[in-house]
Amino acid sequence: MLNLNQQTPYDTLTIDSFKATVQSCQHCDLCHTRTHVVFGSGPIPCNLMIIGEGPGEQEDLQSLPFVGRAGKLLTKILESVSINRDTDVFIANTVKCRPPNNRTPLQSEIDSCKPYLIRQIQLVKPKILLLLGSPSLKTILEEPLTITKTRGKWYKAVVDYMADPLYIMPLFHPSYLLRNASKEEGKPKWLTWQDMKEVKSALSFYAPSNVL
Repeated sequence: MLNLNQQTPYDTLTIDSFKATVQSCQHCDLCHTRTHVVFGSGPIPCNLMIIGEGPGEQEDLQSLPFVGRAGKLLTKILESVSINRDTDVFIANTVKCRPPNNRTPLQSEIDSCKPYLIRQIQLVKPKILLLLGSPSLKTILEEPLTITKTRGKWYKAVVDYMADPLYIMPLFHPSYLLRNASKEEGKPKWLTWQDMKEVKSALSFYAPSNVL
C-alpha cells in the first residue's frame, strides 16, 4: 500500500499555490507533448475521491478530467446512485499530463506524479477512494493485482487526517465499459452498477458525521 501519510515537497503550499505548481510541472517528458496539465476537479475537501489513469485528448484540451466519452459514462454511473460529480466527488488521475496517443502511462511518469497525487489525497481528505483501472490500482495498492480480481472489494489504509481508515475500492475503468457495453447480469457494466450501489451505501453511512 502506498504510504499516503508521507511528506511531500508541497506540504507548506496553499491549495492555489500547489495547483499552480502542478500546472507548471516539467518533471517528465510528458510536459513536452501536453496541451494542458489536468490537475483534477471537484470540491476540496470531499468525502469521495476518484483516481483514473491519465488524461485523454479531450481532457488535455479542456484541462479537466473525464470529459470525453469515458467521462460521460462516468457521470452517468455516478448519477445512477445520485452522486453529483460537480459537488460530491473530487476526480484526479495517476498522471496529470496526457501520454501520447493515450498510451498507458510509463512507471517513470507515474513516479514523477506520485508526490502530487499523495498531496492531493491529503488535501481532499476522502473517506472513500475509488481506483479506476489498472494503473490507478497498482499505484495506490502497490501490488501486482488485476482489476478483474479486485473490483468491488474494499481495502483499507491508515491515514493521518482522520481516525477511521480510508476505504478503497478498485472499479472497472469507464473506457473498458465502453468496450464491454453489455448490461447483462454478471458482465462488467452490470458489476460496476452493483459496486456503485455499495459505494453509495458506504457514503450514506459516513454522511451524518460530516467529519473531515
